[in-house]
Amino acid sequence: MCGLSGHWPGGAALAPALAQDIGERMAQALRHRGPDGGGSWVGPQGLCLAHRRLAIIDLSEGGAQPMHCHSGRYTIVFNGEIYNYRALRAQIDAACGPLAWRSRSDTEVLLQAISCWGLEAALARLDGMFAFALWDAQTATLHLARDRFGEKPLYYGYAGDAFVFGSELKALFAHPQWSGRLDTDAVVDFLRLSYVPAPLSIFANVRKLMPGCSLAITRADVAARAWPASRPYWSARQVALAAMADPAAGSERELVDGTESRLRAAVRSRLVADVPLGAFLAGGIDSSLVAAMMMAESTGPVRTFSIGVHDLRYDEARHAAEIARHLGTEHTELYVSPGATLDIVAQLPALYDEPFGDSSQIPTFMVAQMSRRHVSVALSGDGGDELFGGYNRHSWVPRIWQWTRHLPPPLRHLCAQVLEARSPGQFDAAFAVLRRVLPSRLHARTVGDKLHKLAGVLGAATPQQMYAGLVSSGAAGAALMLRPASGSADAQLFRPQEQMALAQWMMLCDTENFMPDDVLTKVDRASMGVGLEVRVPFLDAALYEWAWRLPVSMKIRHGQGKWVLREVLRRHLPPALIDRPKSGFGIPLDALLRGPLSDWMDASLARATLDRHGVLDPDAVDTLRARHRSGKSNNAYLLWNVLALTNWIEAQRAHIHL
Repeated sequence: MCGLSGHWPGGAALAPALAQDIGERMAQALRHRGPDGGGSWVGPQGLCLAHRRLAIIDLSEGGAQPMHCHSGRYTIVFNGEIYNYRALRAQIDAACGPLAWRSRSDTEVLLQAISCWGLEAALARLDGMFAFALWDAQTATLHLARDRFGEKPLYYGYAGDAFVFGSELKALFAHPQWSGRLDTDAVVDFLRLSYVPAPLSIFANVRKLMPGCSLAITRADVAARAWPASRPYWSARQVALAAMADPAAGSERELVDGTESRLRAAVRSRLVADVPLGAFLAGGIDSSLVAAMMMAESTGPVRTFSIGVHDLRYDEARHAAEIARHLGTEHTELYVSPGATLDIVAQLPALYDEPFGDSSQIPTFMVAQMSRRHVSVALSGDGGDELFGGYNRHSWVPRIWQWTRHLPPPLRHLCAQVLEARSPGQFDAAFAVLRRVLPSRLHARTVGDKLHKLAGVLGAATPQQMYAGLVSSGAAGAALMLRPASGSADAQLFRPQEQMALAQWMMLCDTENFMPDDVLTKVDRASMGVGLEVRVPFLDAALYEWAWRLPVSMKIRHGQGKWVLREVLRRHLPPALIDRPKSGFGIPLDALLRGPLSDWMDASLARATLDRHGVLDPDAVDTLRARHRSGKSNNAYLLWNVLALTNWIEAQRAHIHL
């Protein structure tokens, strides 16, 4: 796990010393991602590859980068881990060797796999999370590549006449020709979604490499300031369709067995390290399963970590502690105070150097910070919802659509008005009484917010539009802009797939969009901000394919998601620790913005600041803030996006051309 960066001038070739100096300044901006060392290499016409290292496998200098292959043809800077590197090393020896290996590192294995089989064939064999830049001296071509699911980030674009790339935008800011132009469509997308969807970045002159893709660029391309076309070497959509065409056979018990064995194998492969490991334990199904599998596979004690908040709507720490006691892990927890939250808020614009609005970034950063005091690698349960139908929308949207599809539009509008006539807090209070008589599977948290969200999508013409409305703020974000901007069309973000049931389609859309651009971005920046490597067992290619071979009934049953995962977990935990309502890993944002963070919000959204930026309409922002403060509506999530954008612009003004 590391940080990579580089540049390639398109004009006159730079002197090697100057090219190296620029490259090292870019890499230094990523020091938090790689505190254990760094290096750089200068190639033809001033091309420079630079690296910062977080040593996890082979802690010796043998694993240092940039690294050259044995023949000298390829040079690489690499961020990530190749979990099957030992098996690949044996295969390389059998096919192209045996080789006189110089290290025990997975980086050397990756290089020699490319030398042995070629880039495309090597990518197909990799099991891991990664982003890398590879120079091919024979063809004078620079290649960039990113892992299947987008666990590791990779930005690329132009600074003046130079092609620049890096693990984070910070590296690009360090180039002397950098000038960032805000992409107003990306701003609207951010306000709608809480993240900037790939391949866009917040800047018009920078893009993100899509998951499962690579690209190639030559000196002639750079001189012409061309945007190289990326090409997929793996597709979540195509794998899902192929898996559905080959459904898993067997009884329910056999399918549960198959799920457990594949999850256990995924966890086992992610335990390879030369440093201490642990796990995030949020108290839900996914993180509990990962911890249970770690206990089954580890020969020594397993450390787990959780964050708690003093709000029963969101607190999972007490439940996580019960699970840790039952599993027998060495557990550490930390409760978040409003003061600590404000301290973290001040760090967010630097930590996420692109606007990012998922408020669970705060507890995620805190659990990463706490974990790093004890371990260098942590496993997380991310990805389970996307693969196994775990989000409430996966079960609710099909049922709500069946109920509303036959209602005439005026009646839908009336239903929405009825729901919006009561505040979220009033609904929560009423449901607190109903909980006493409702079965546990119908218990839910933040019911008022969910009902207000439902009111906003009752007018949807299709179930796909209903889903798109639930995962975004709709047109509300665009209404805050001073200058017109449309953002990405839903057809681009949520591509139809007729061969799939509605729930399956939503899971696929979440895998392609929400997971890489929100969930994995959050985890990467929060963990790498403190030099912690996080591994995600659910994002194992074999487990992903298996999940799509399962029928929907093995995932969503009786209105509840992740049925098969619950059955696996019953083998490790008692039912009382499993049968609970789903709760996201978040903070009480609505209350915080009305209370402890209220003054900070007012200062951040001062009219003078908004006027200076020239991006958002101060009057529209004031109205949004006033409605939230009054309690008439919960605008916390859109407000948080506005705050994230405004504070990011203010912090990065030196790097933005406004």
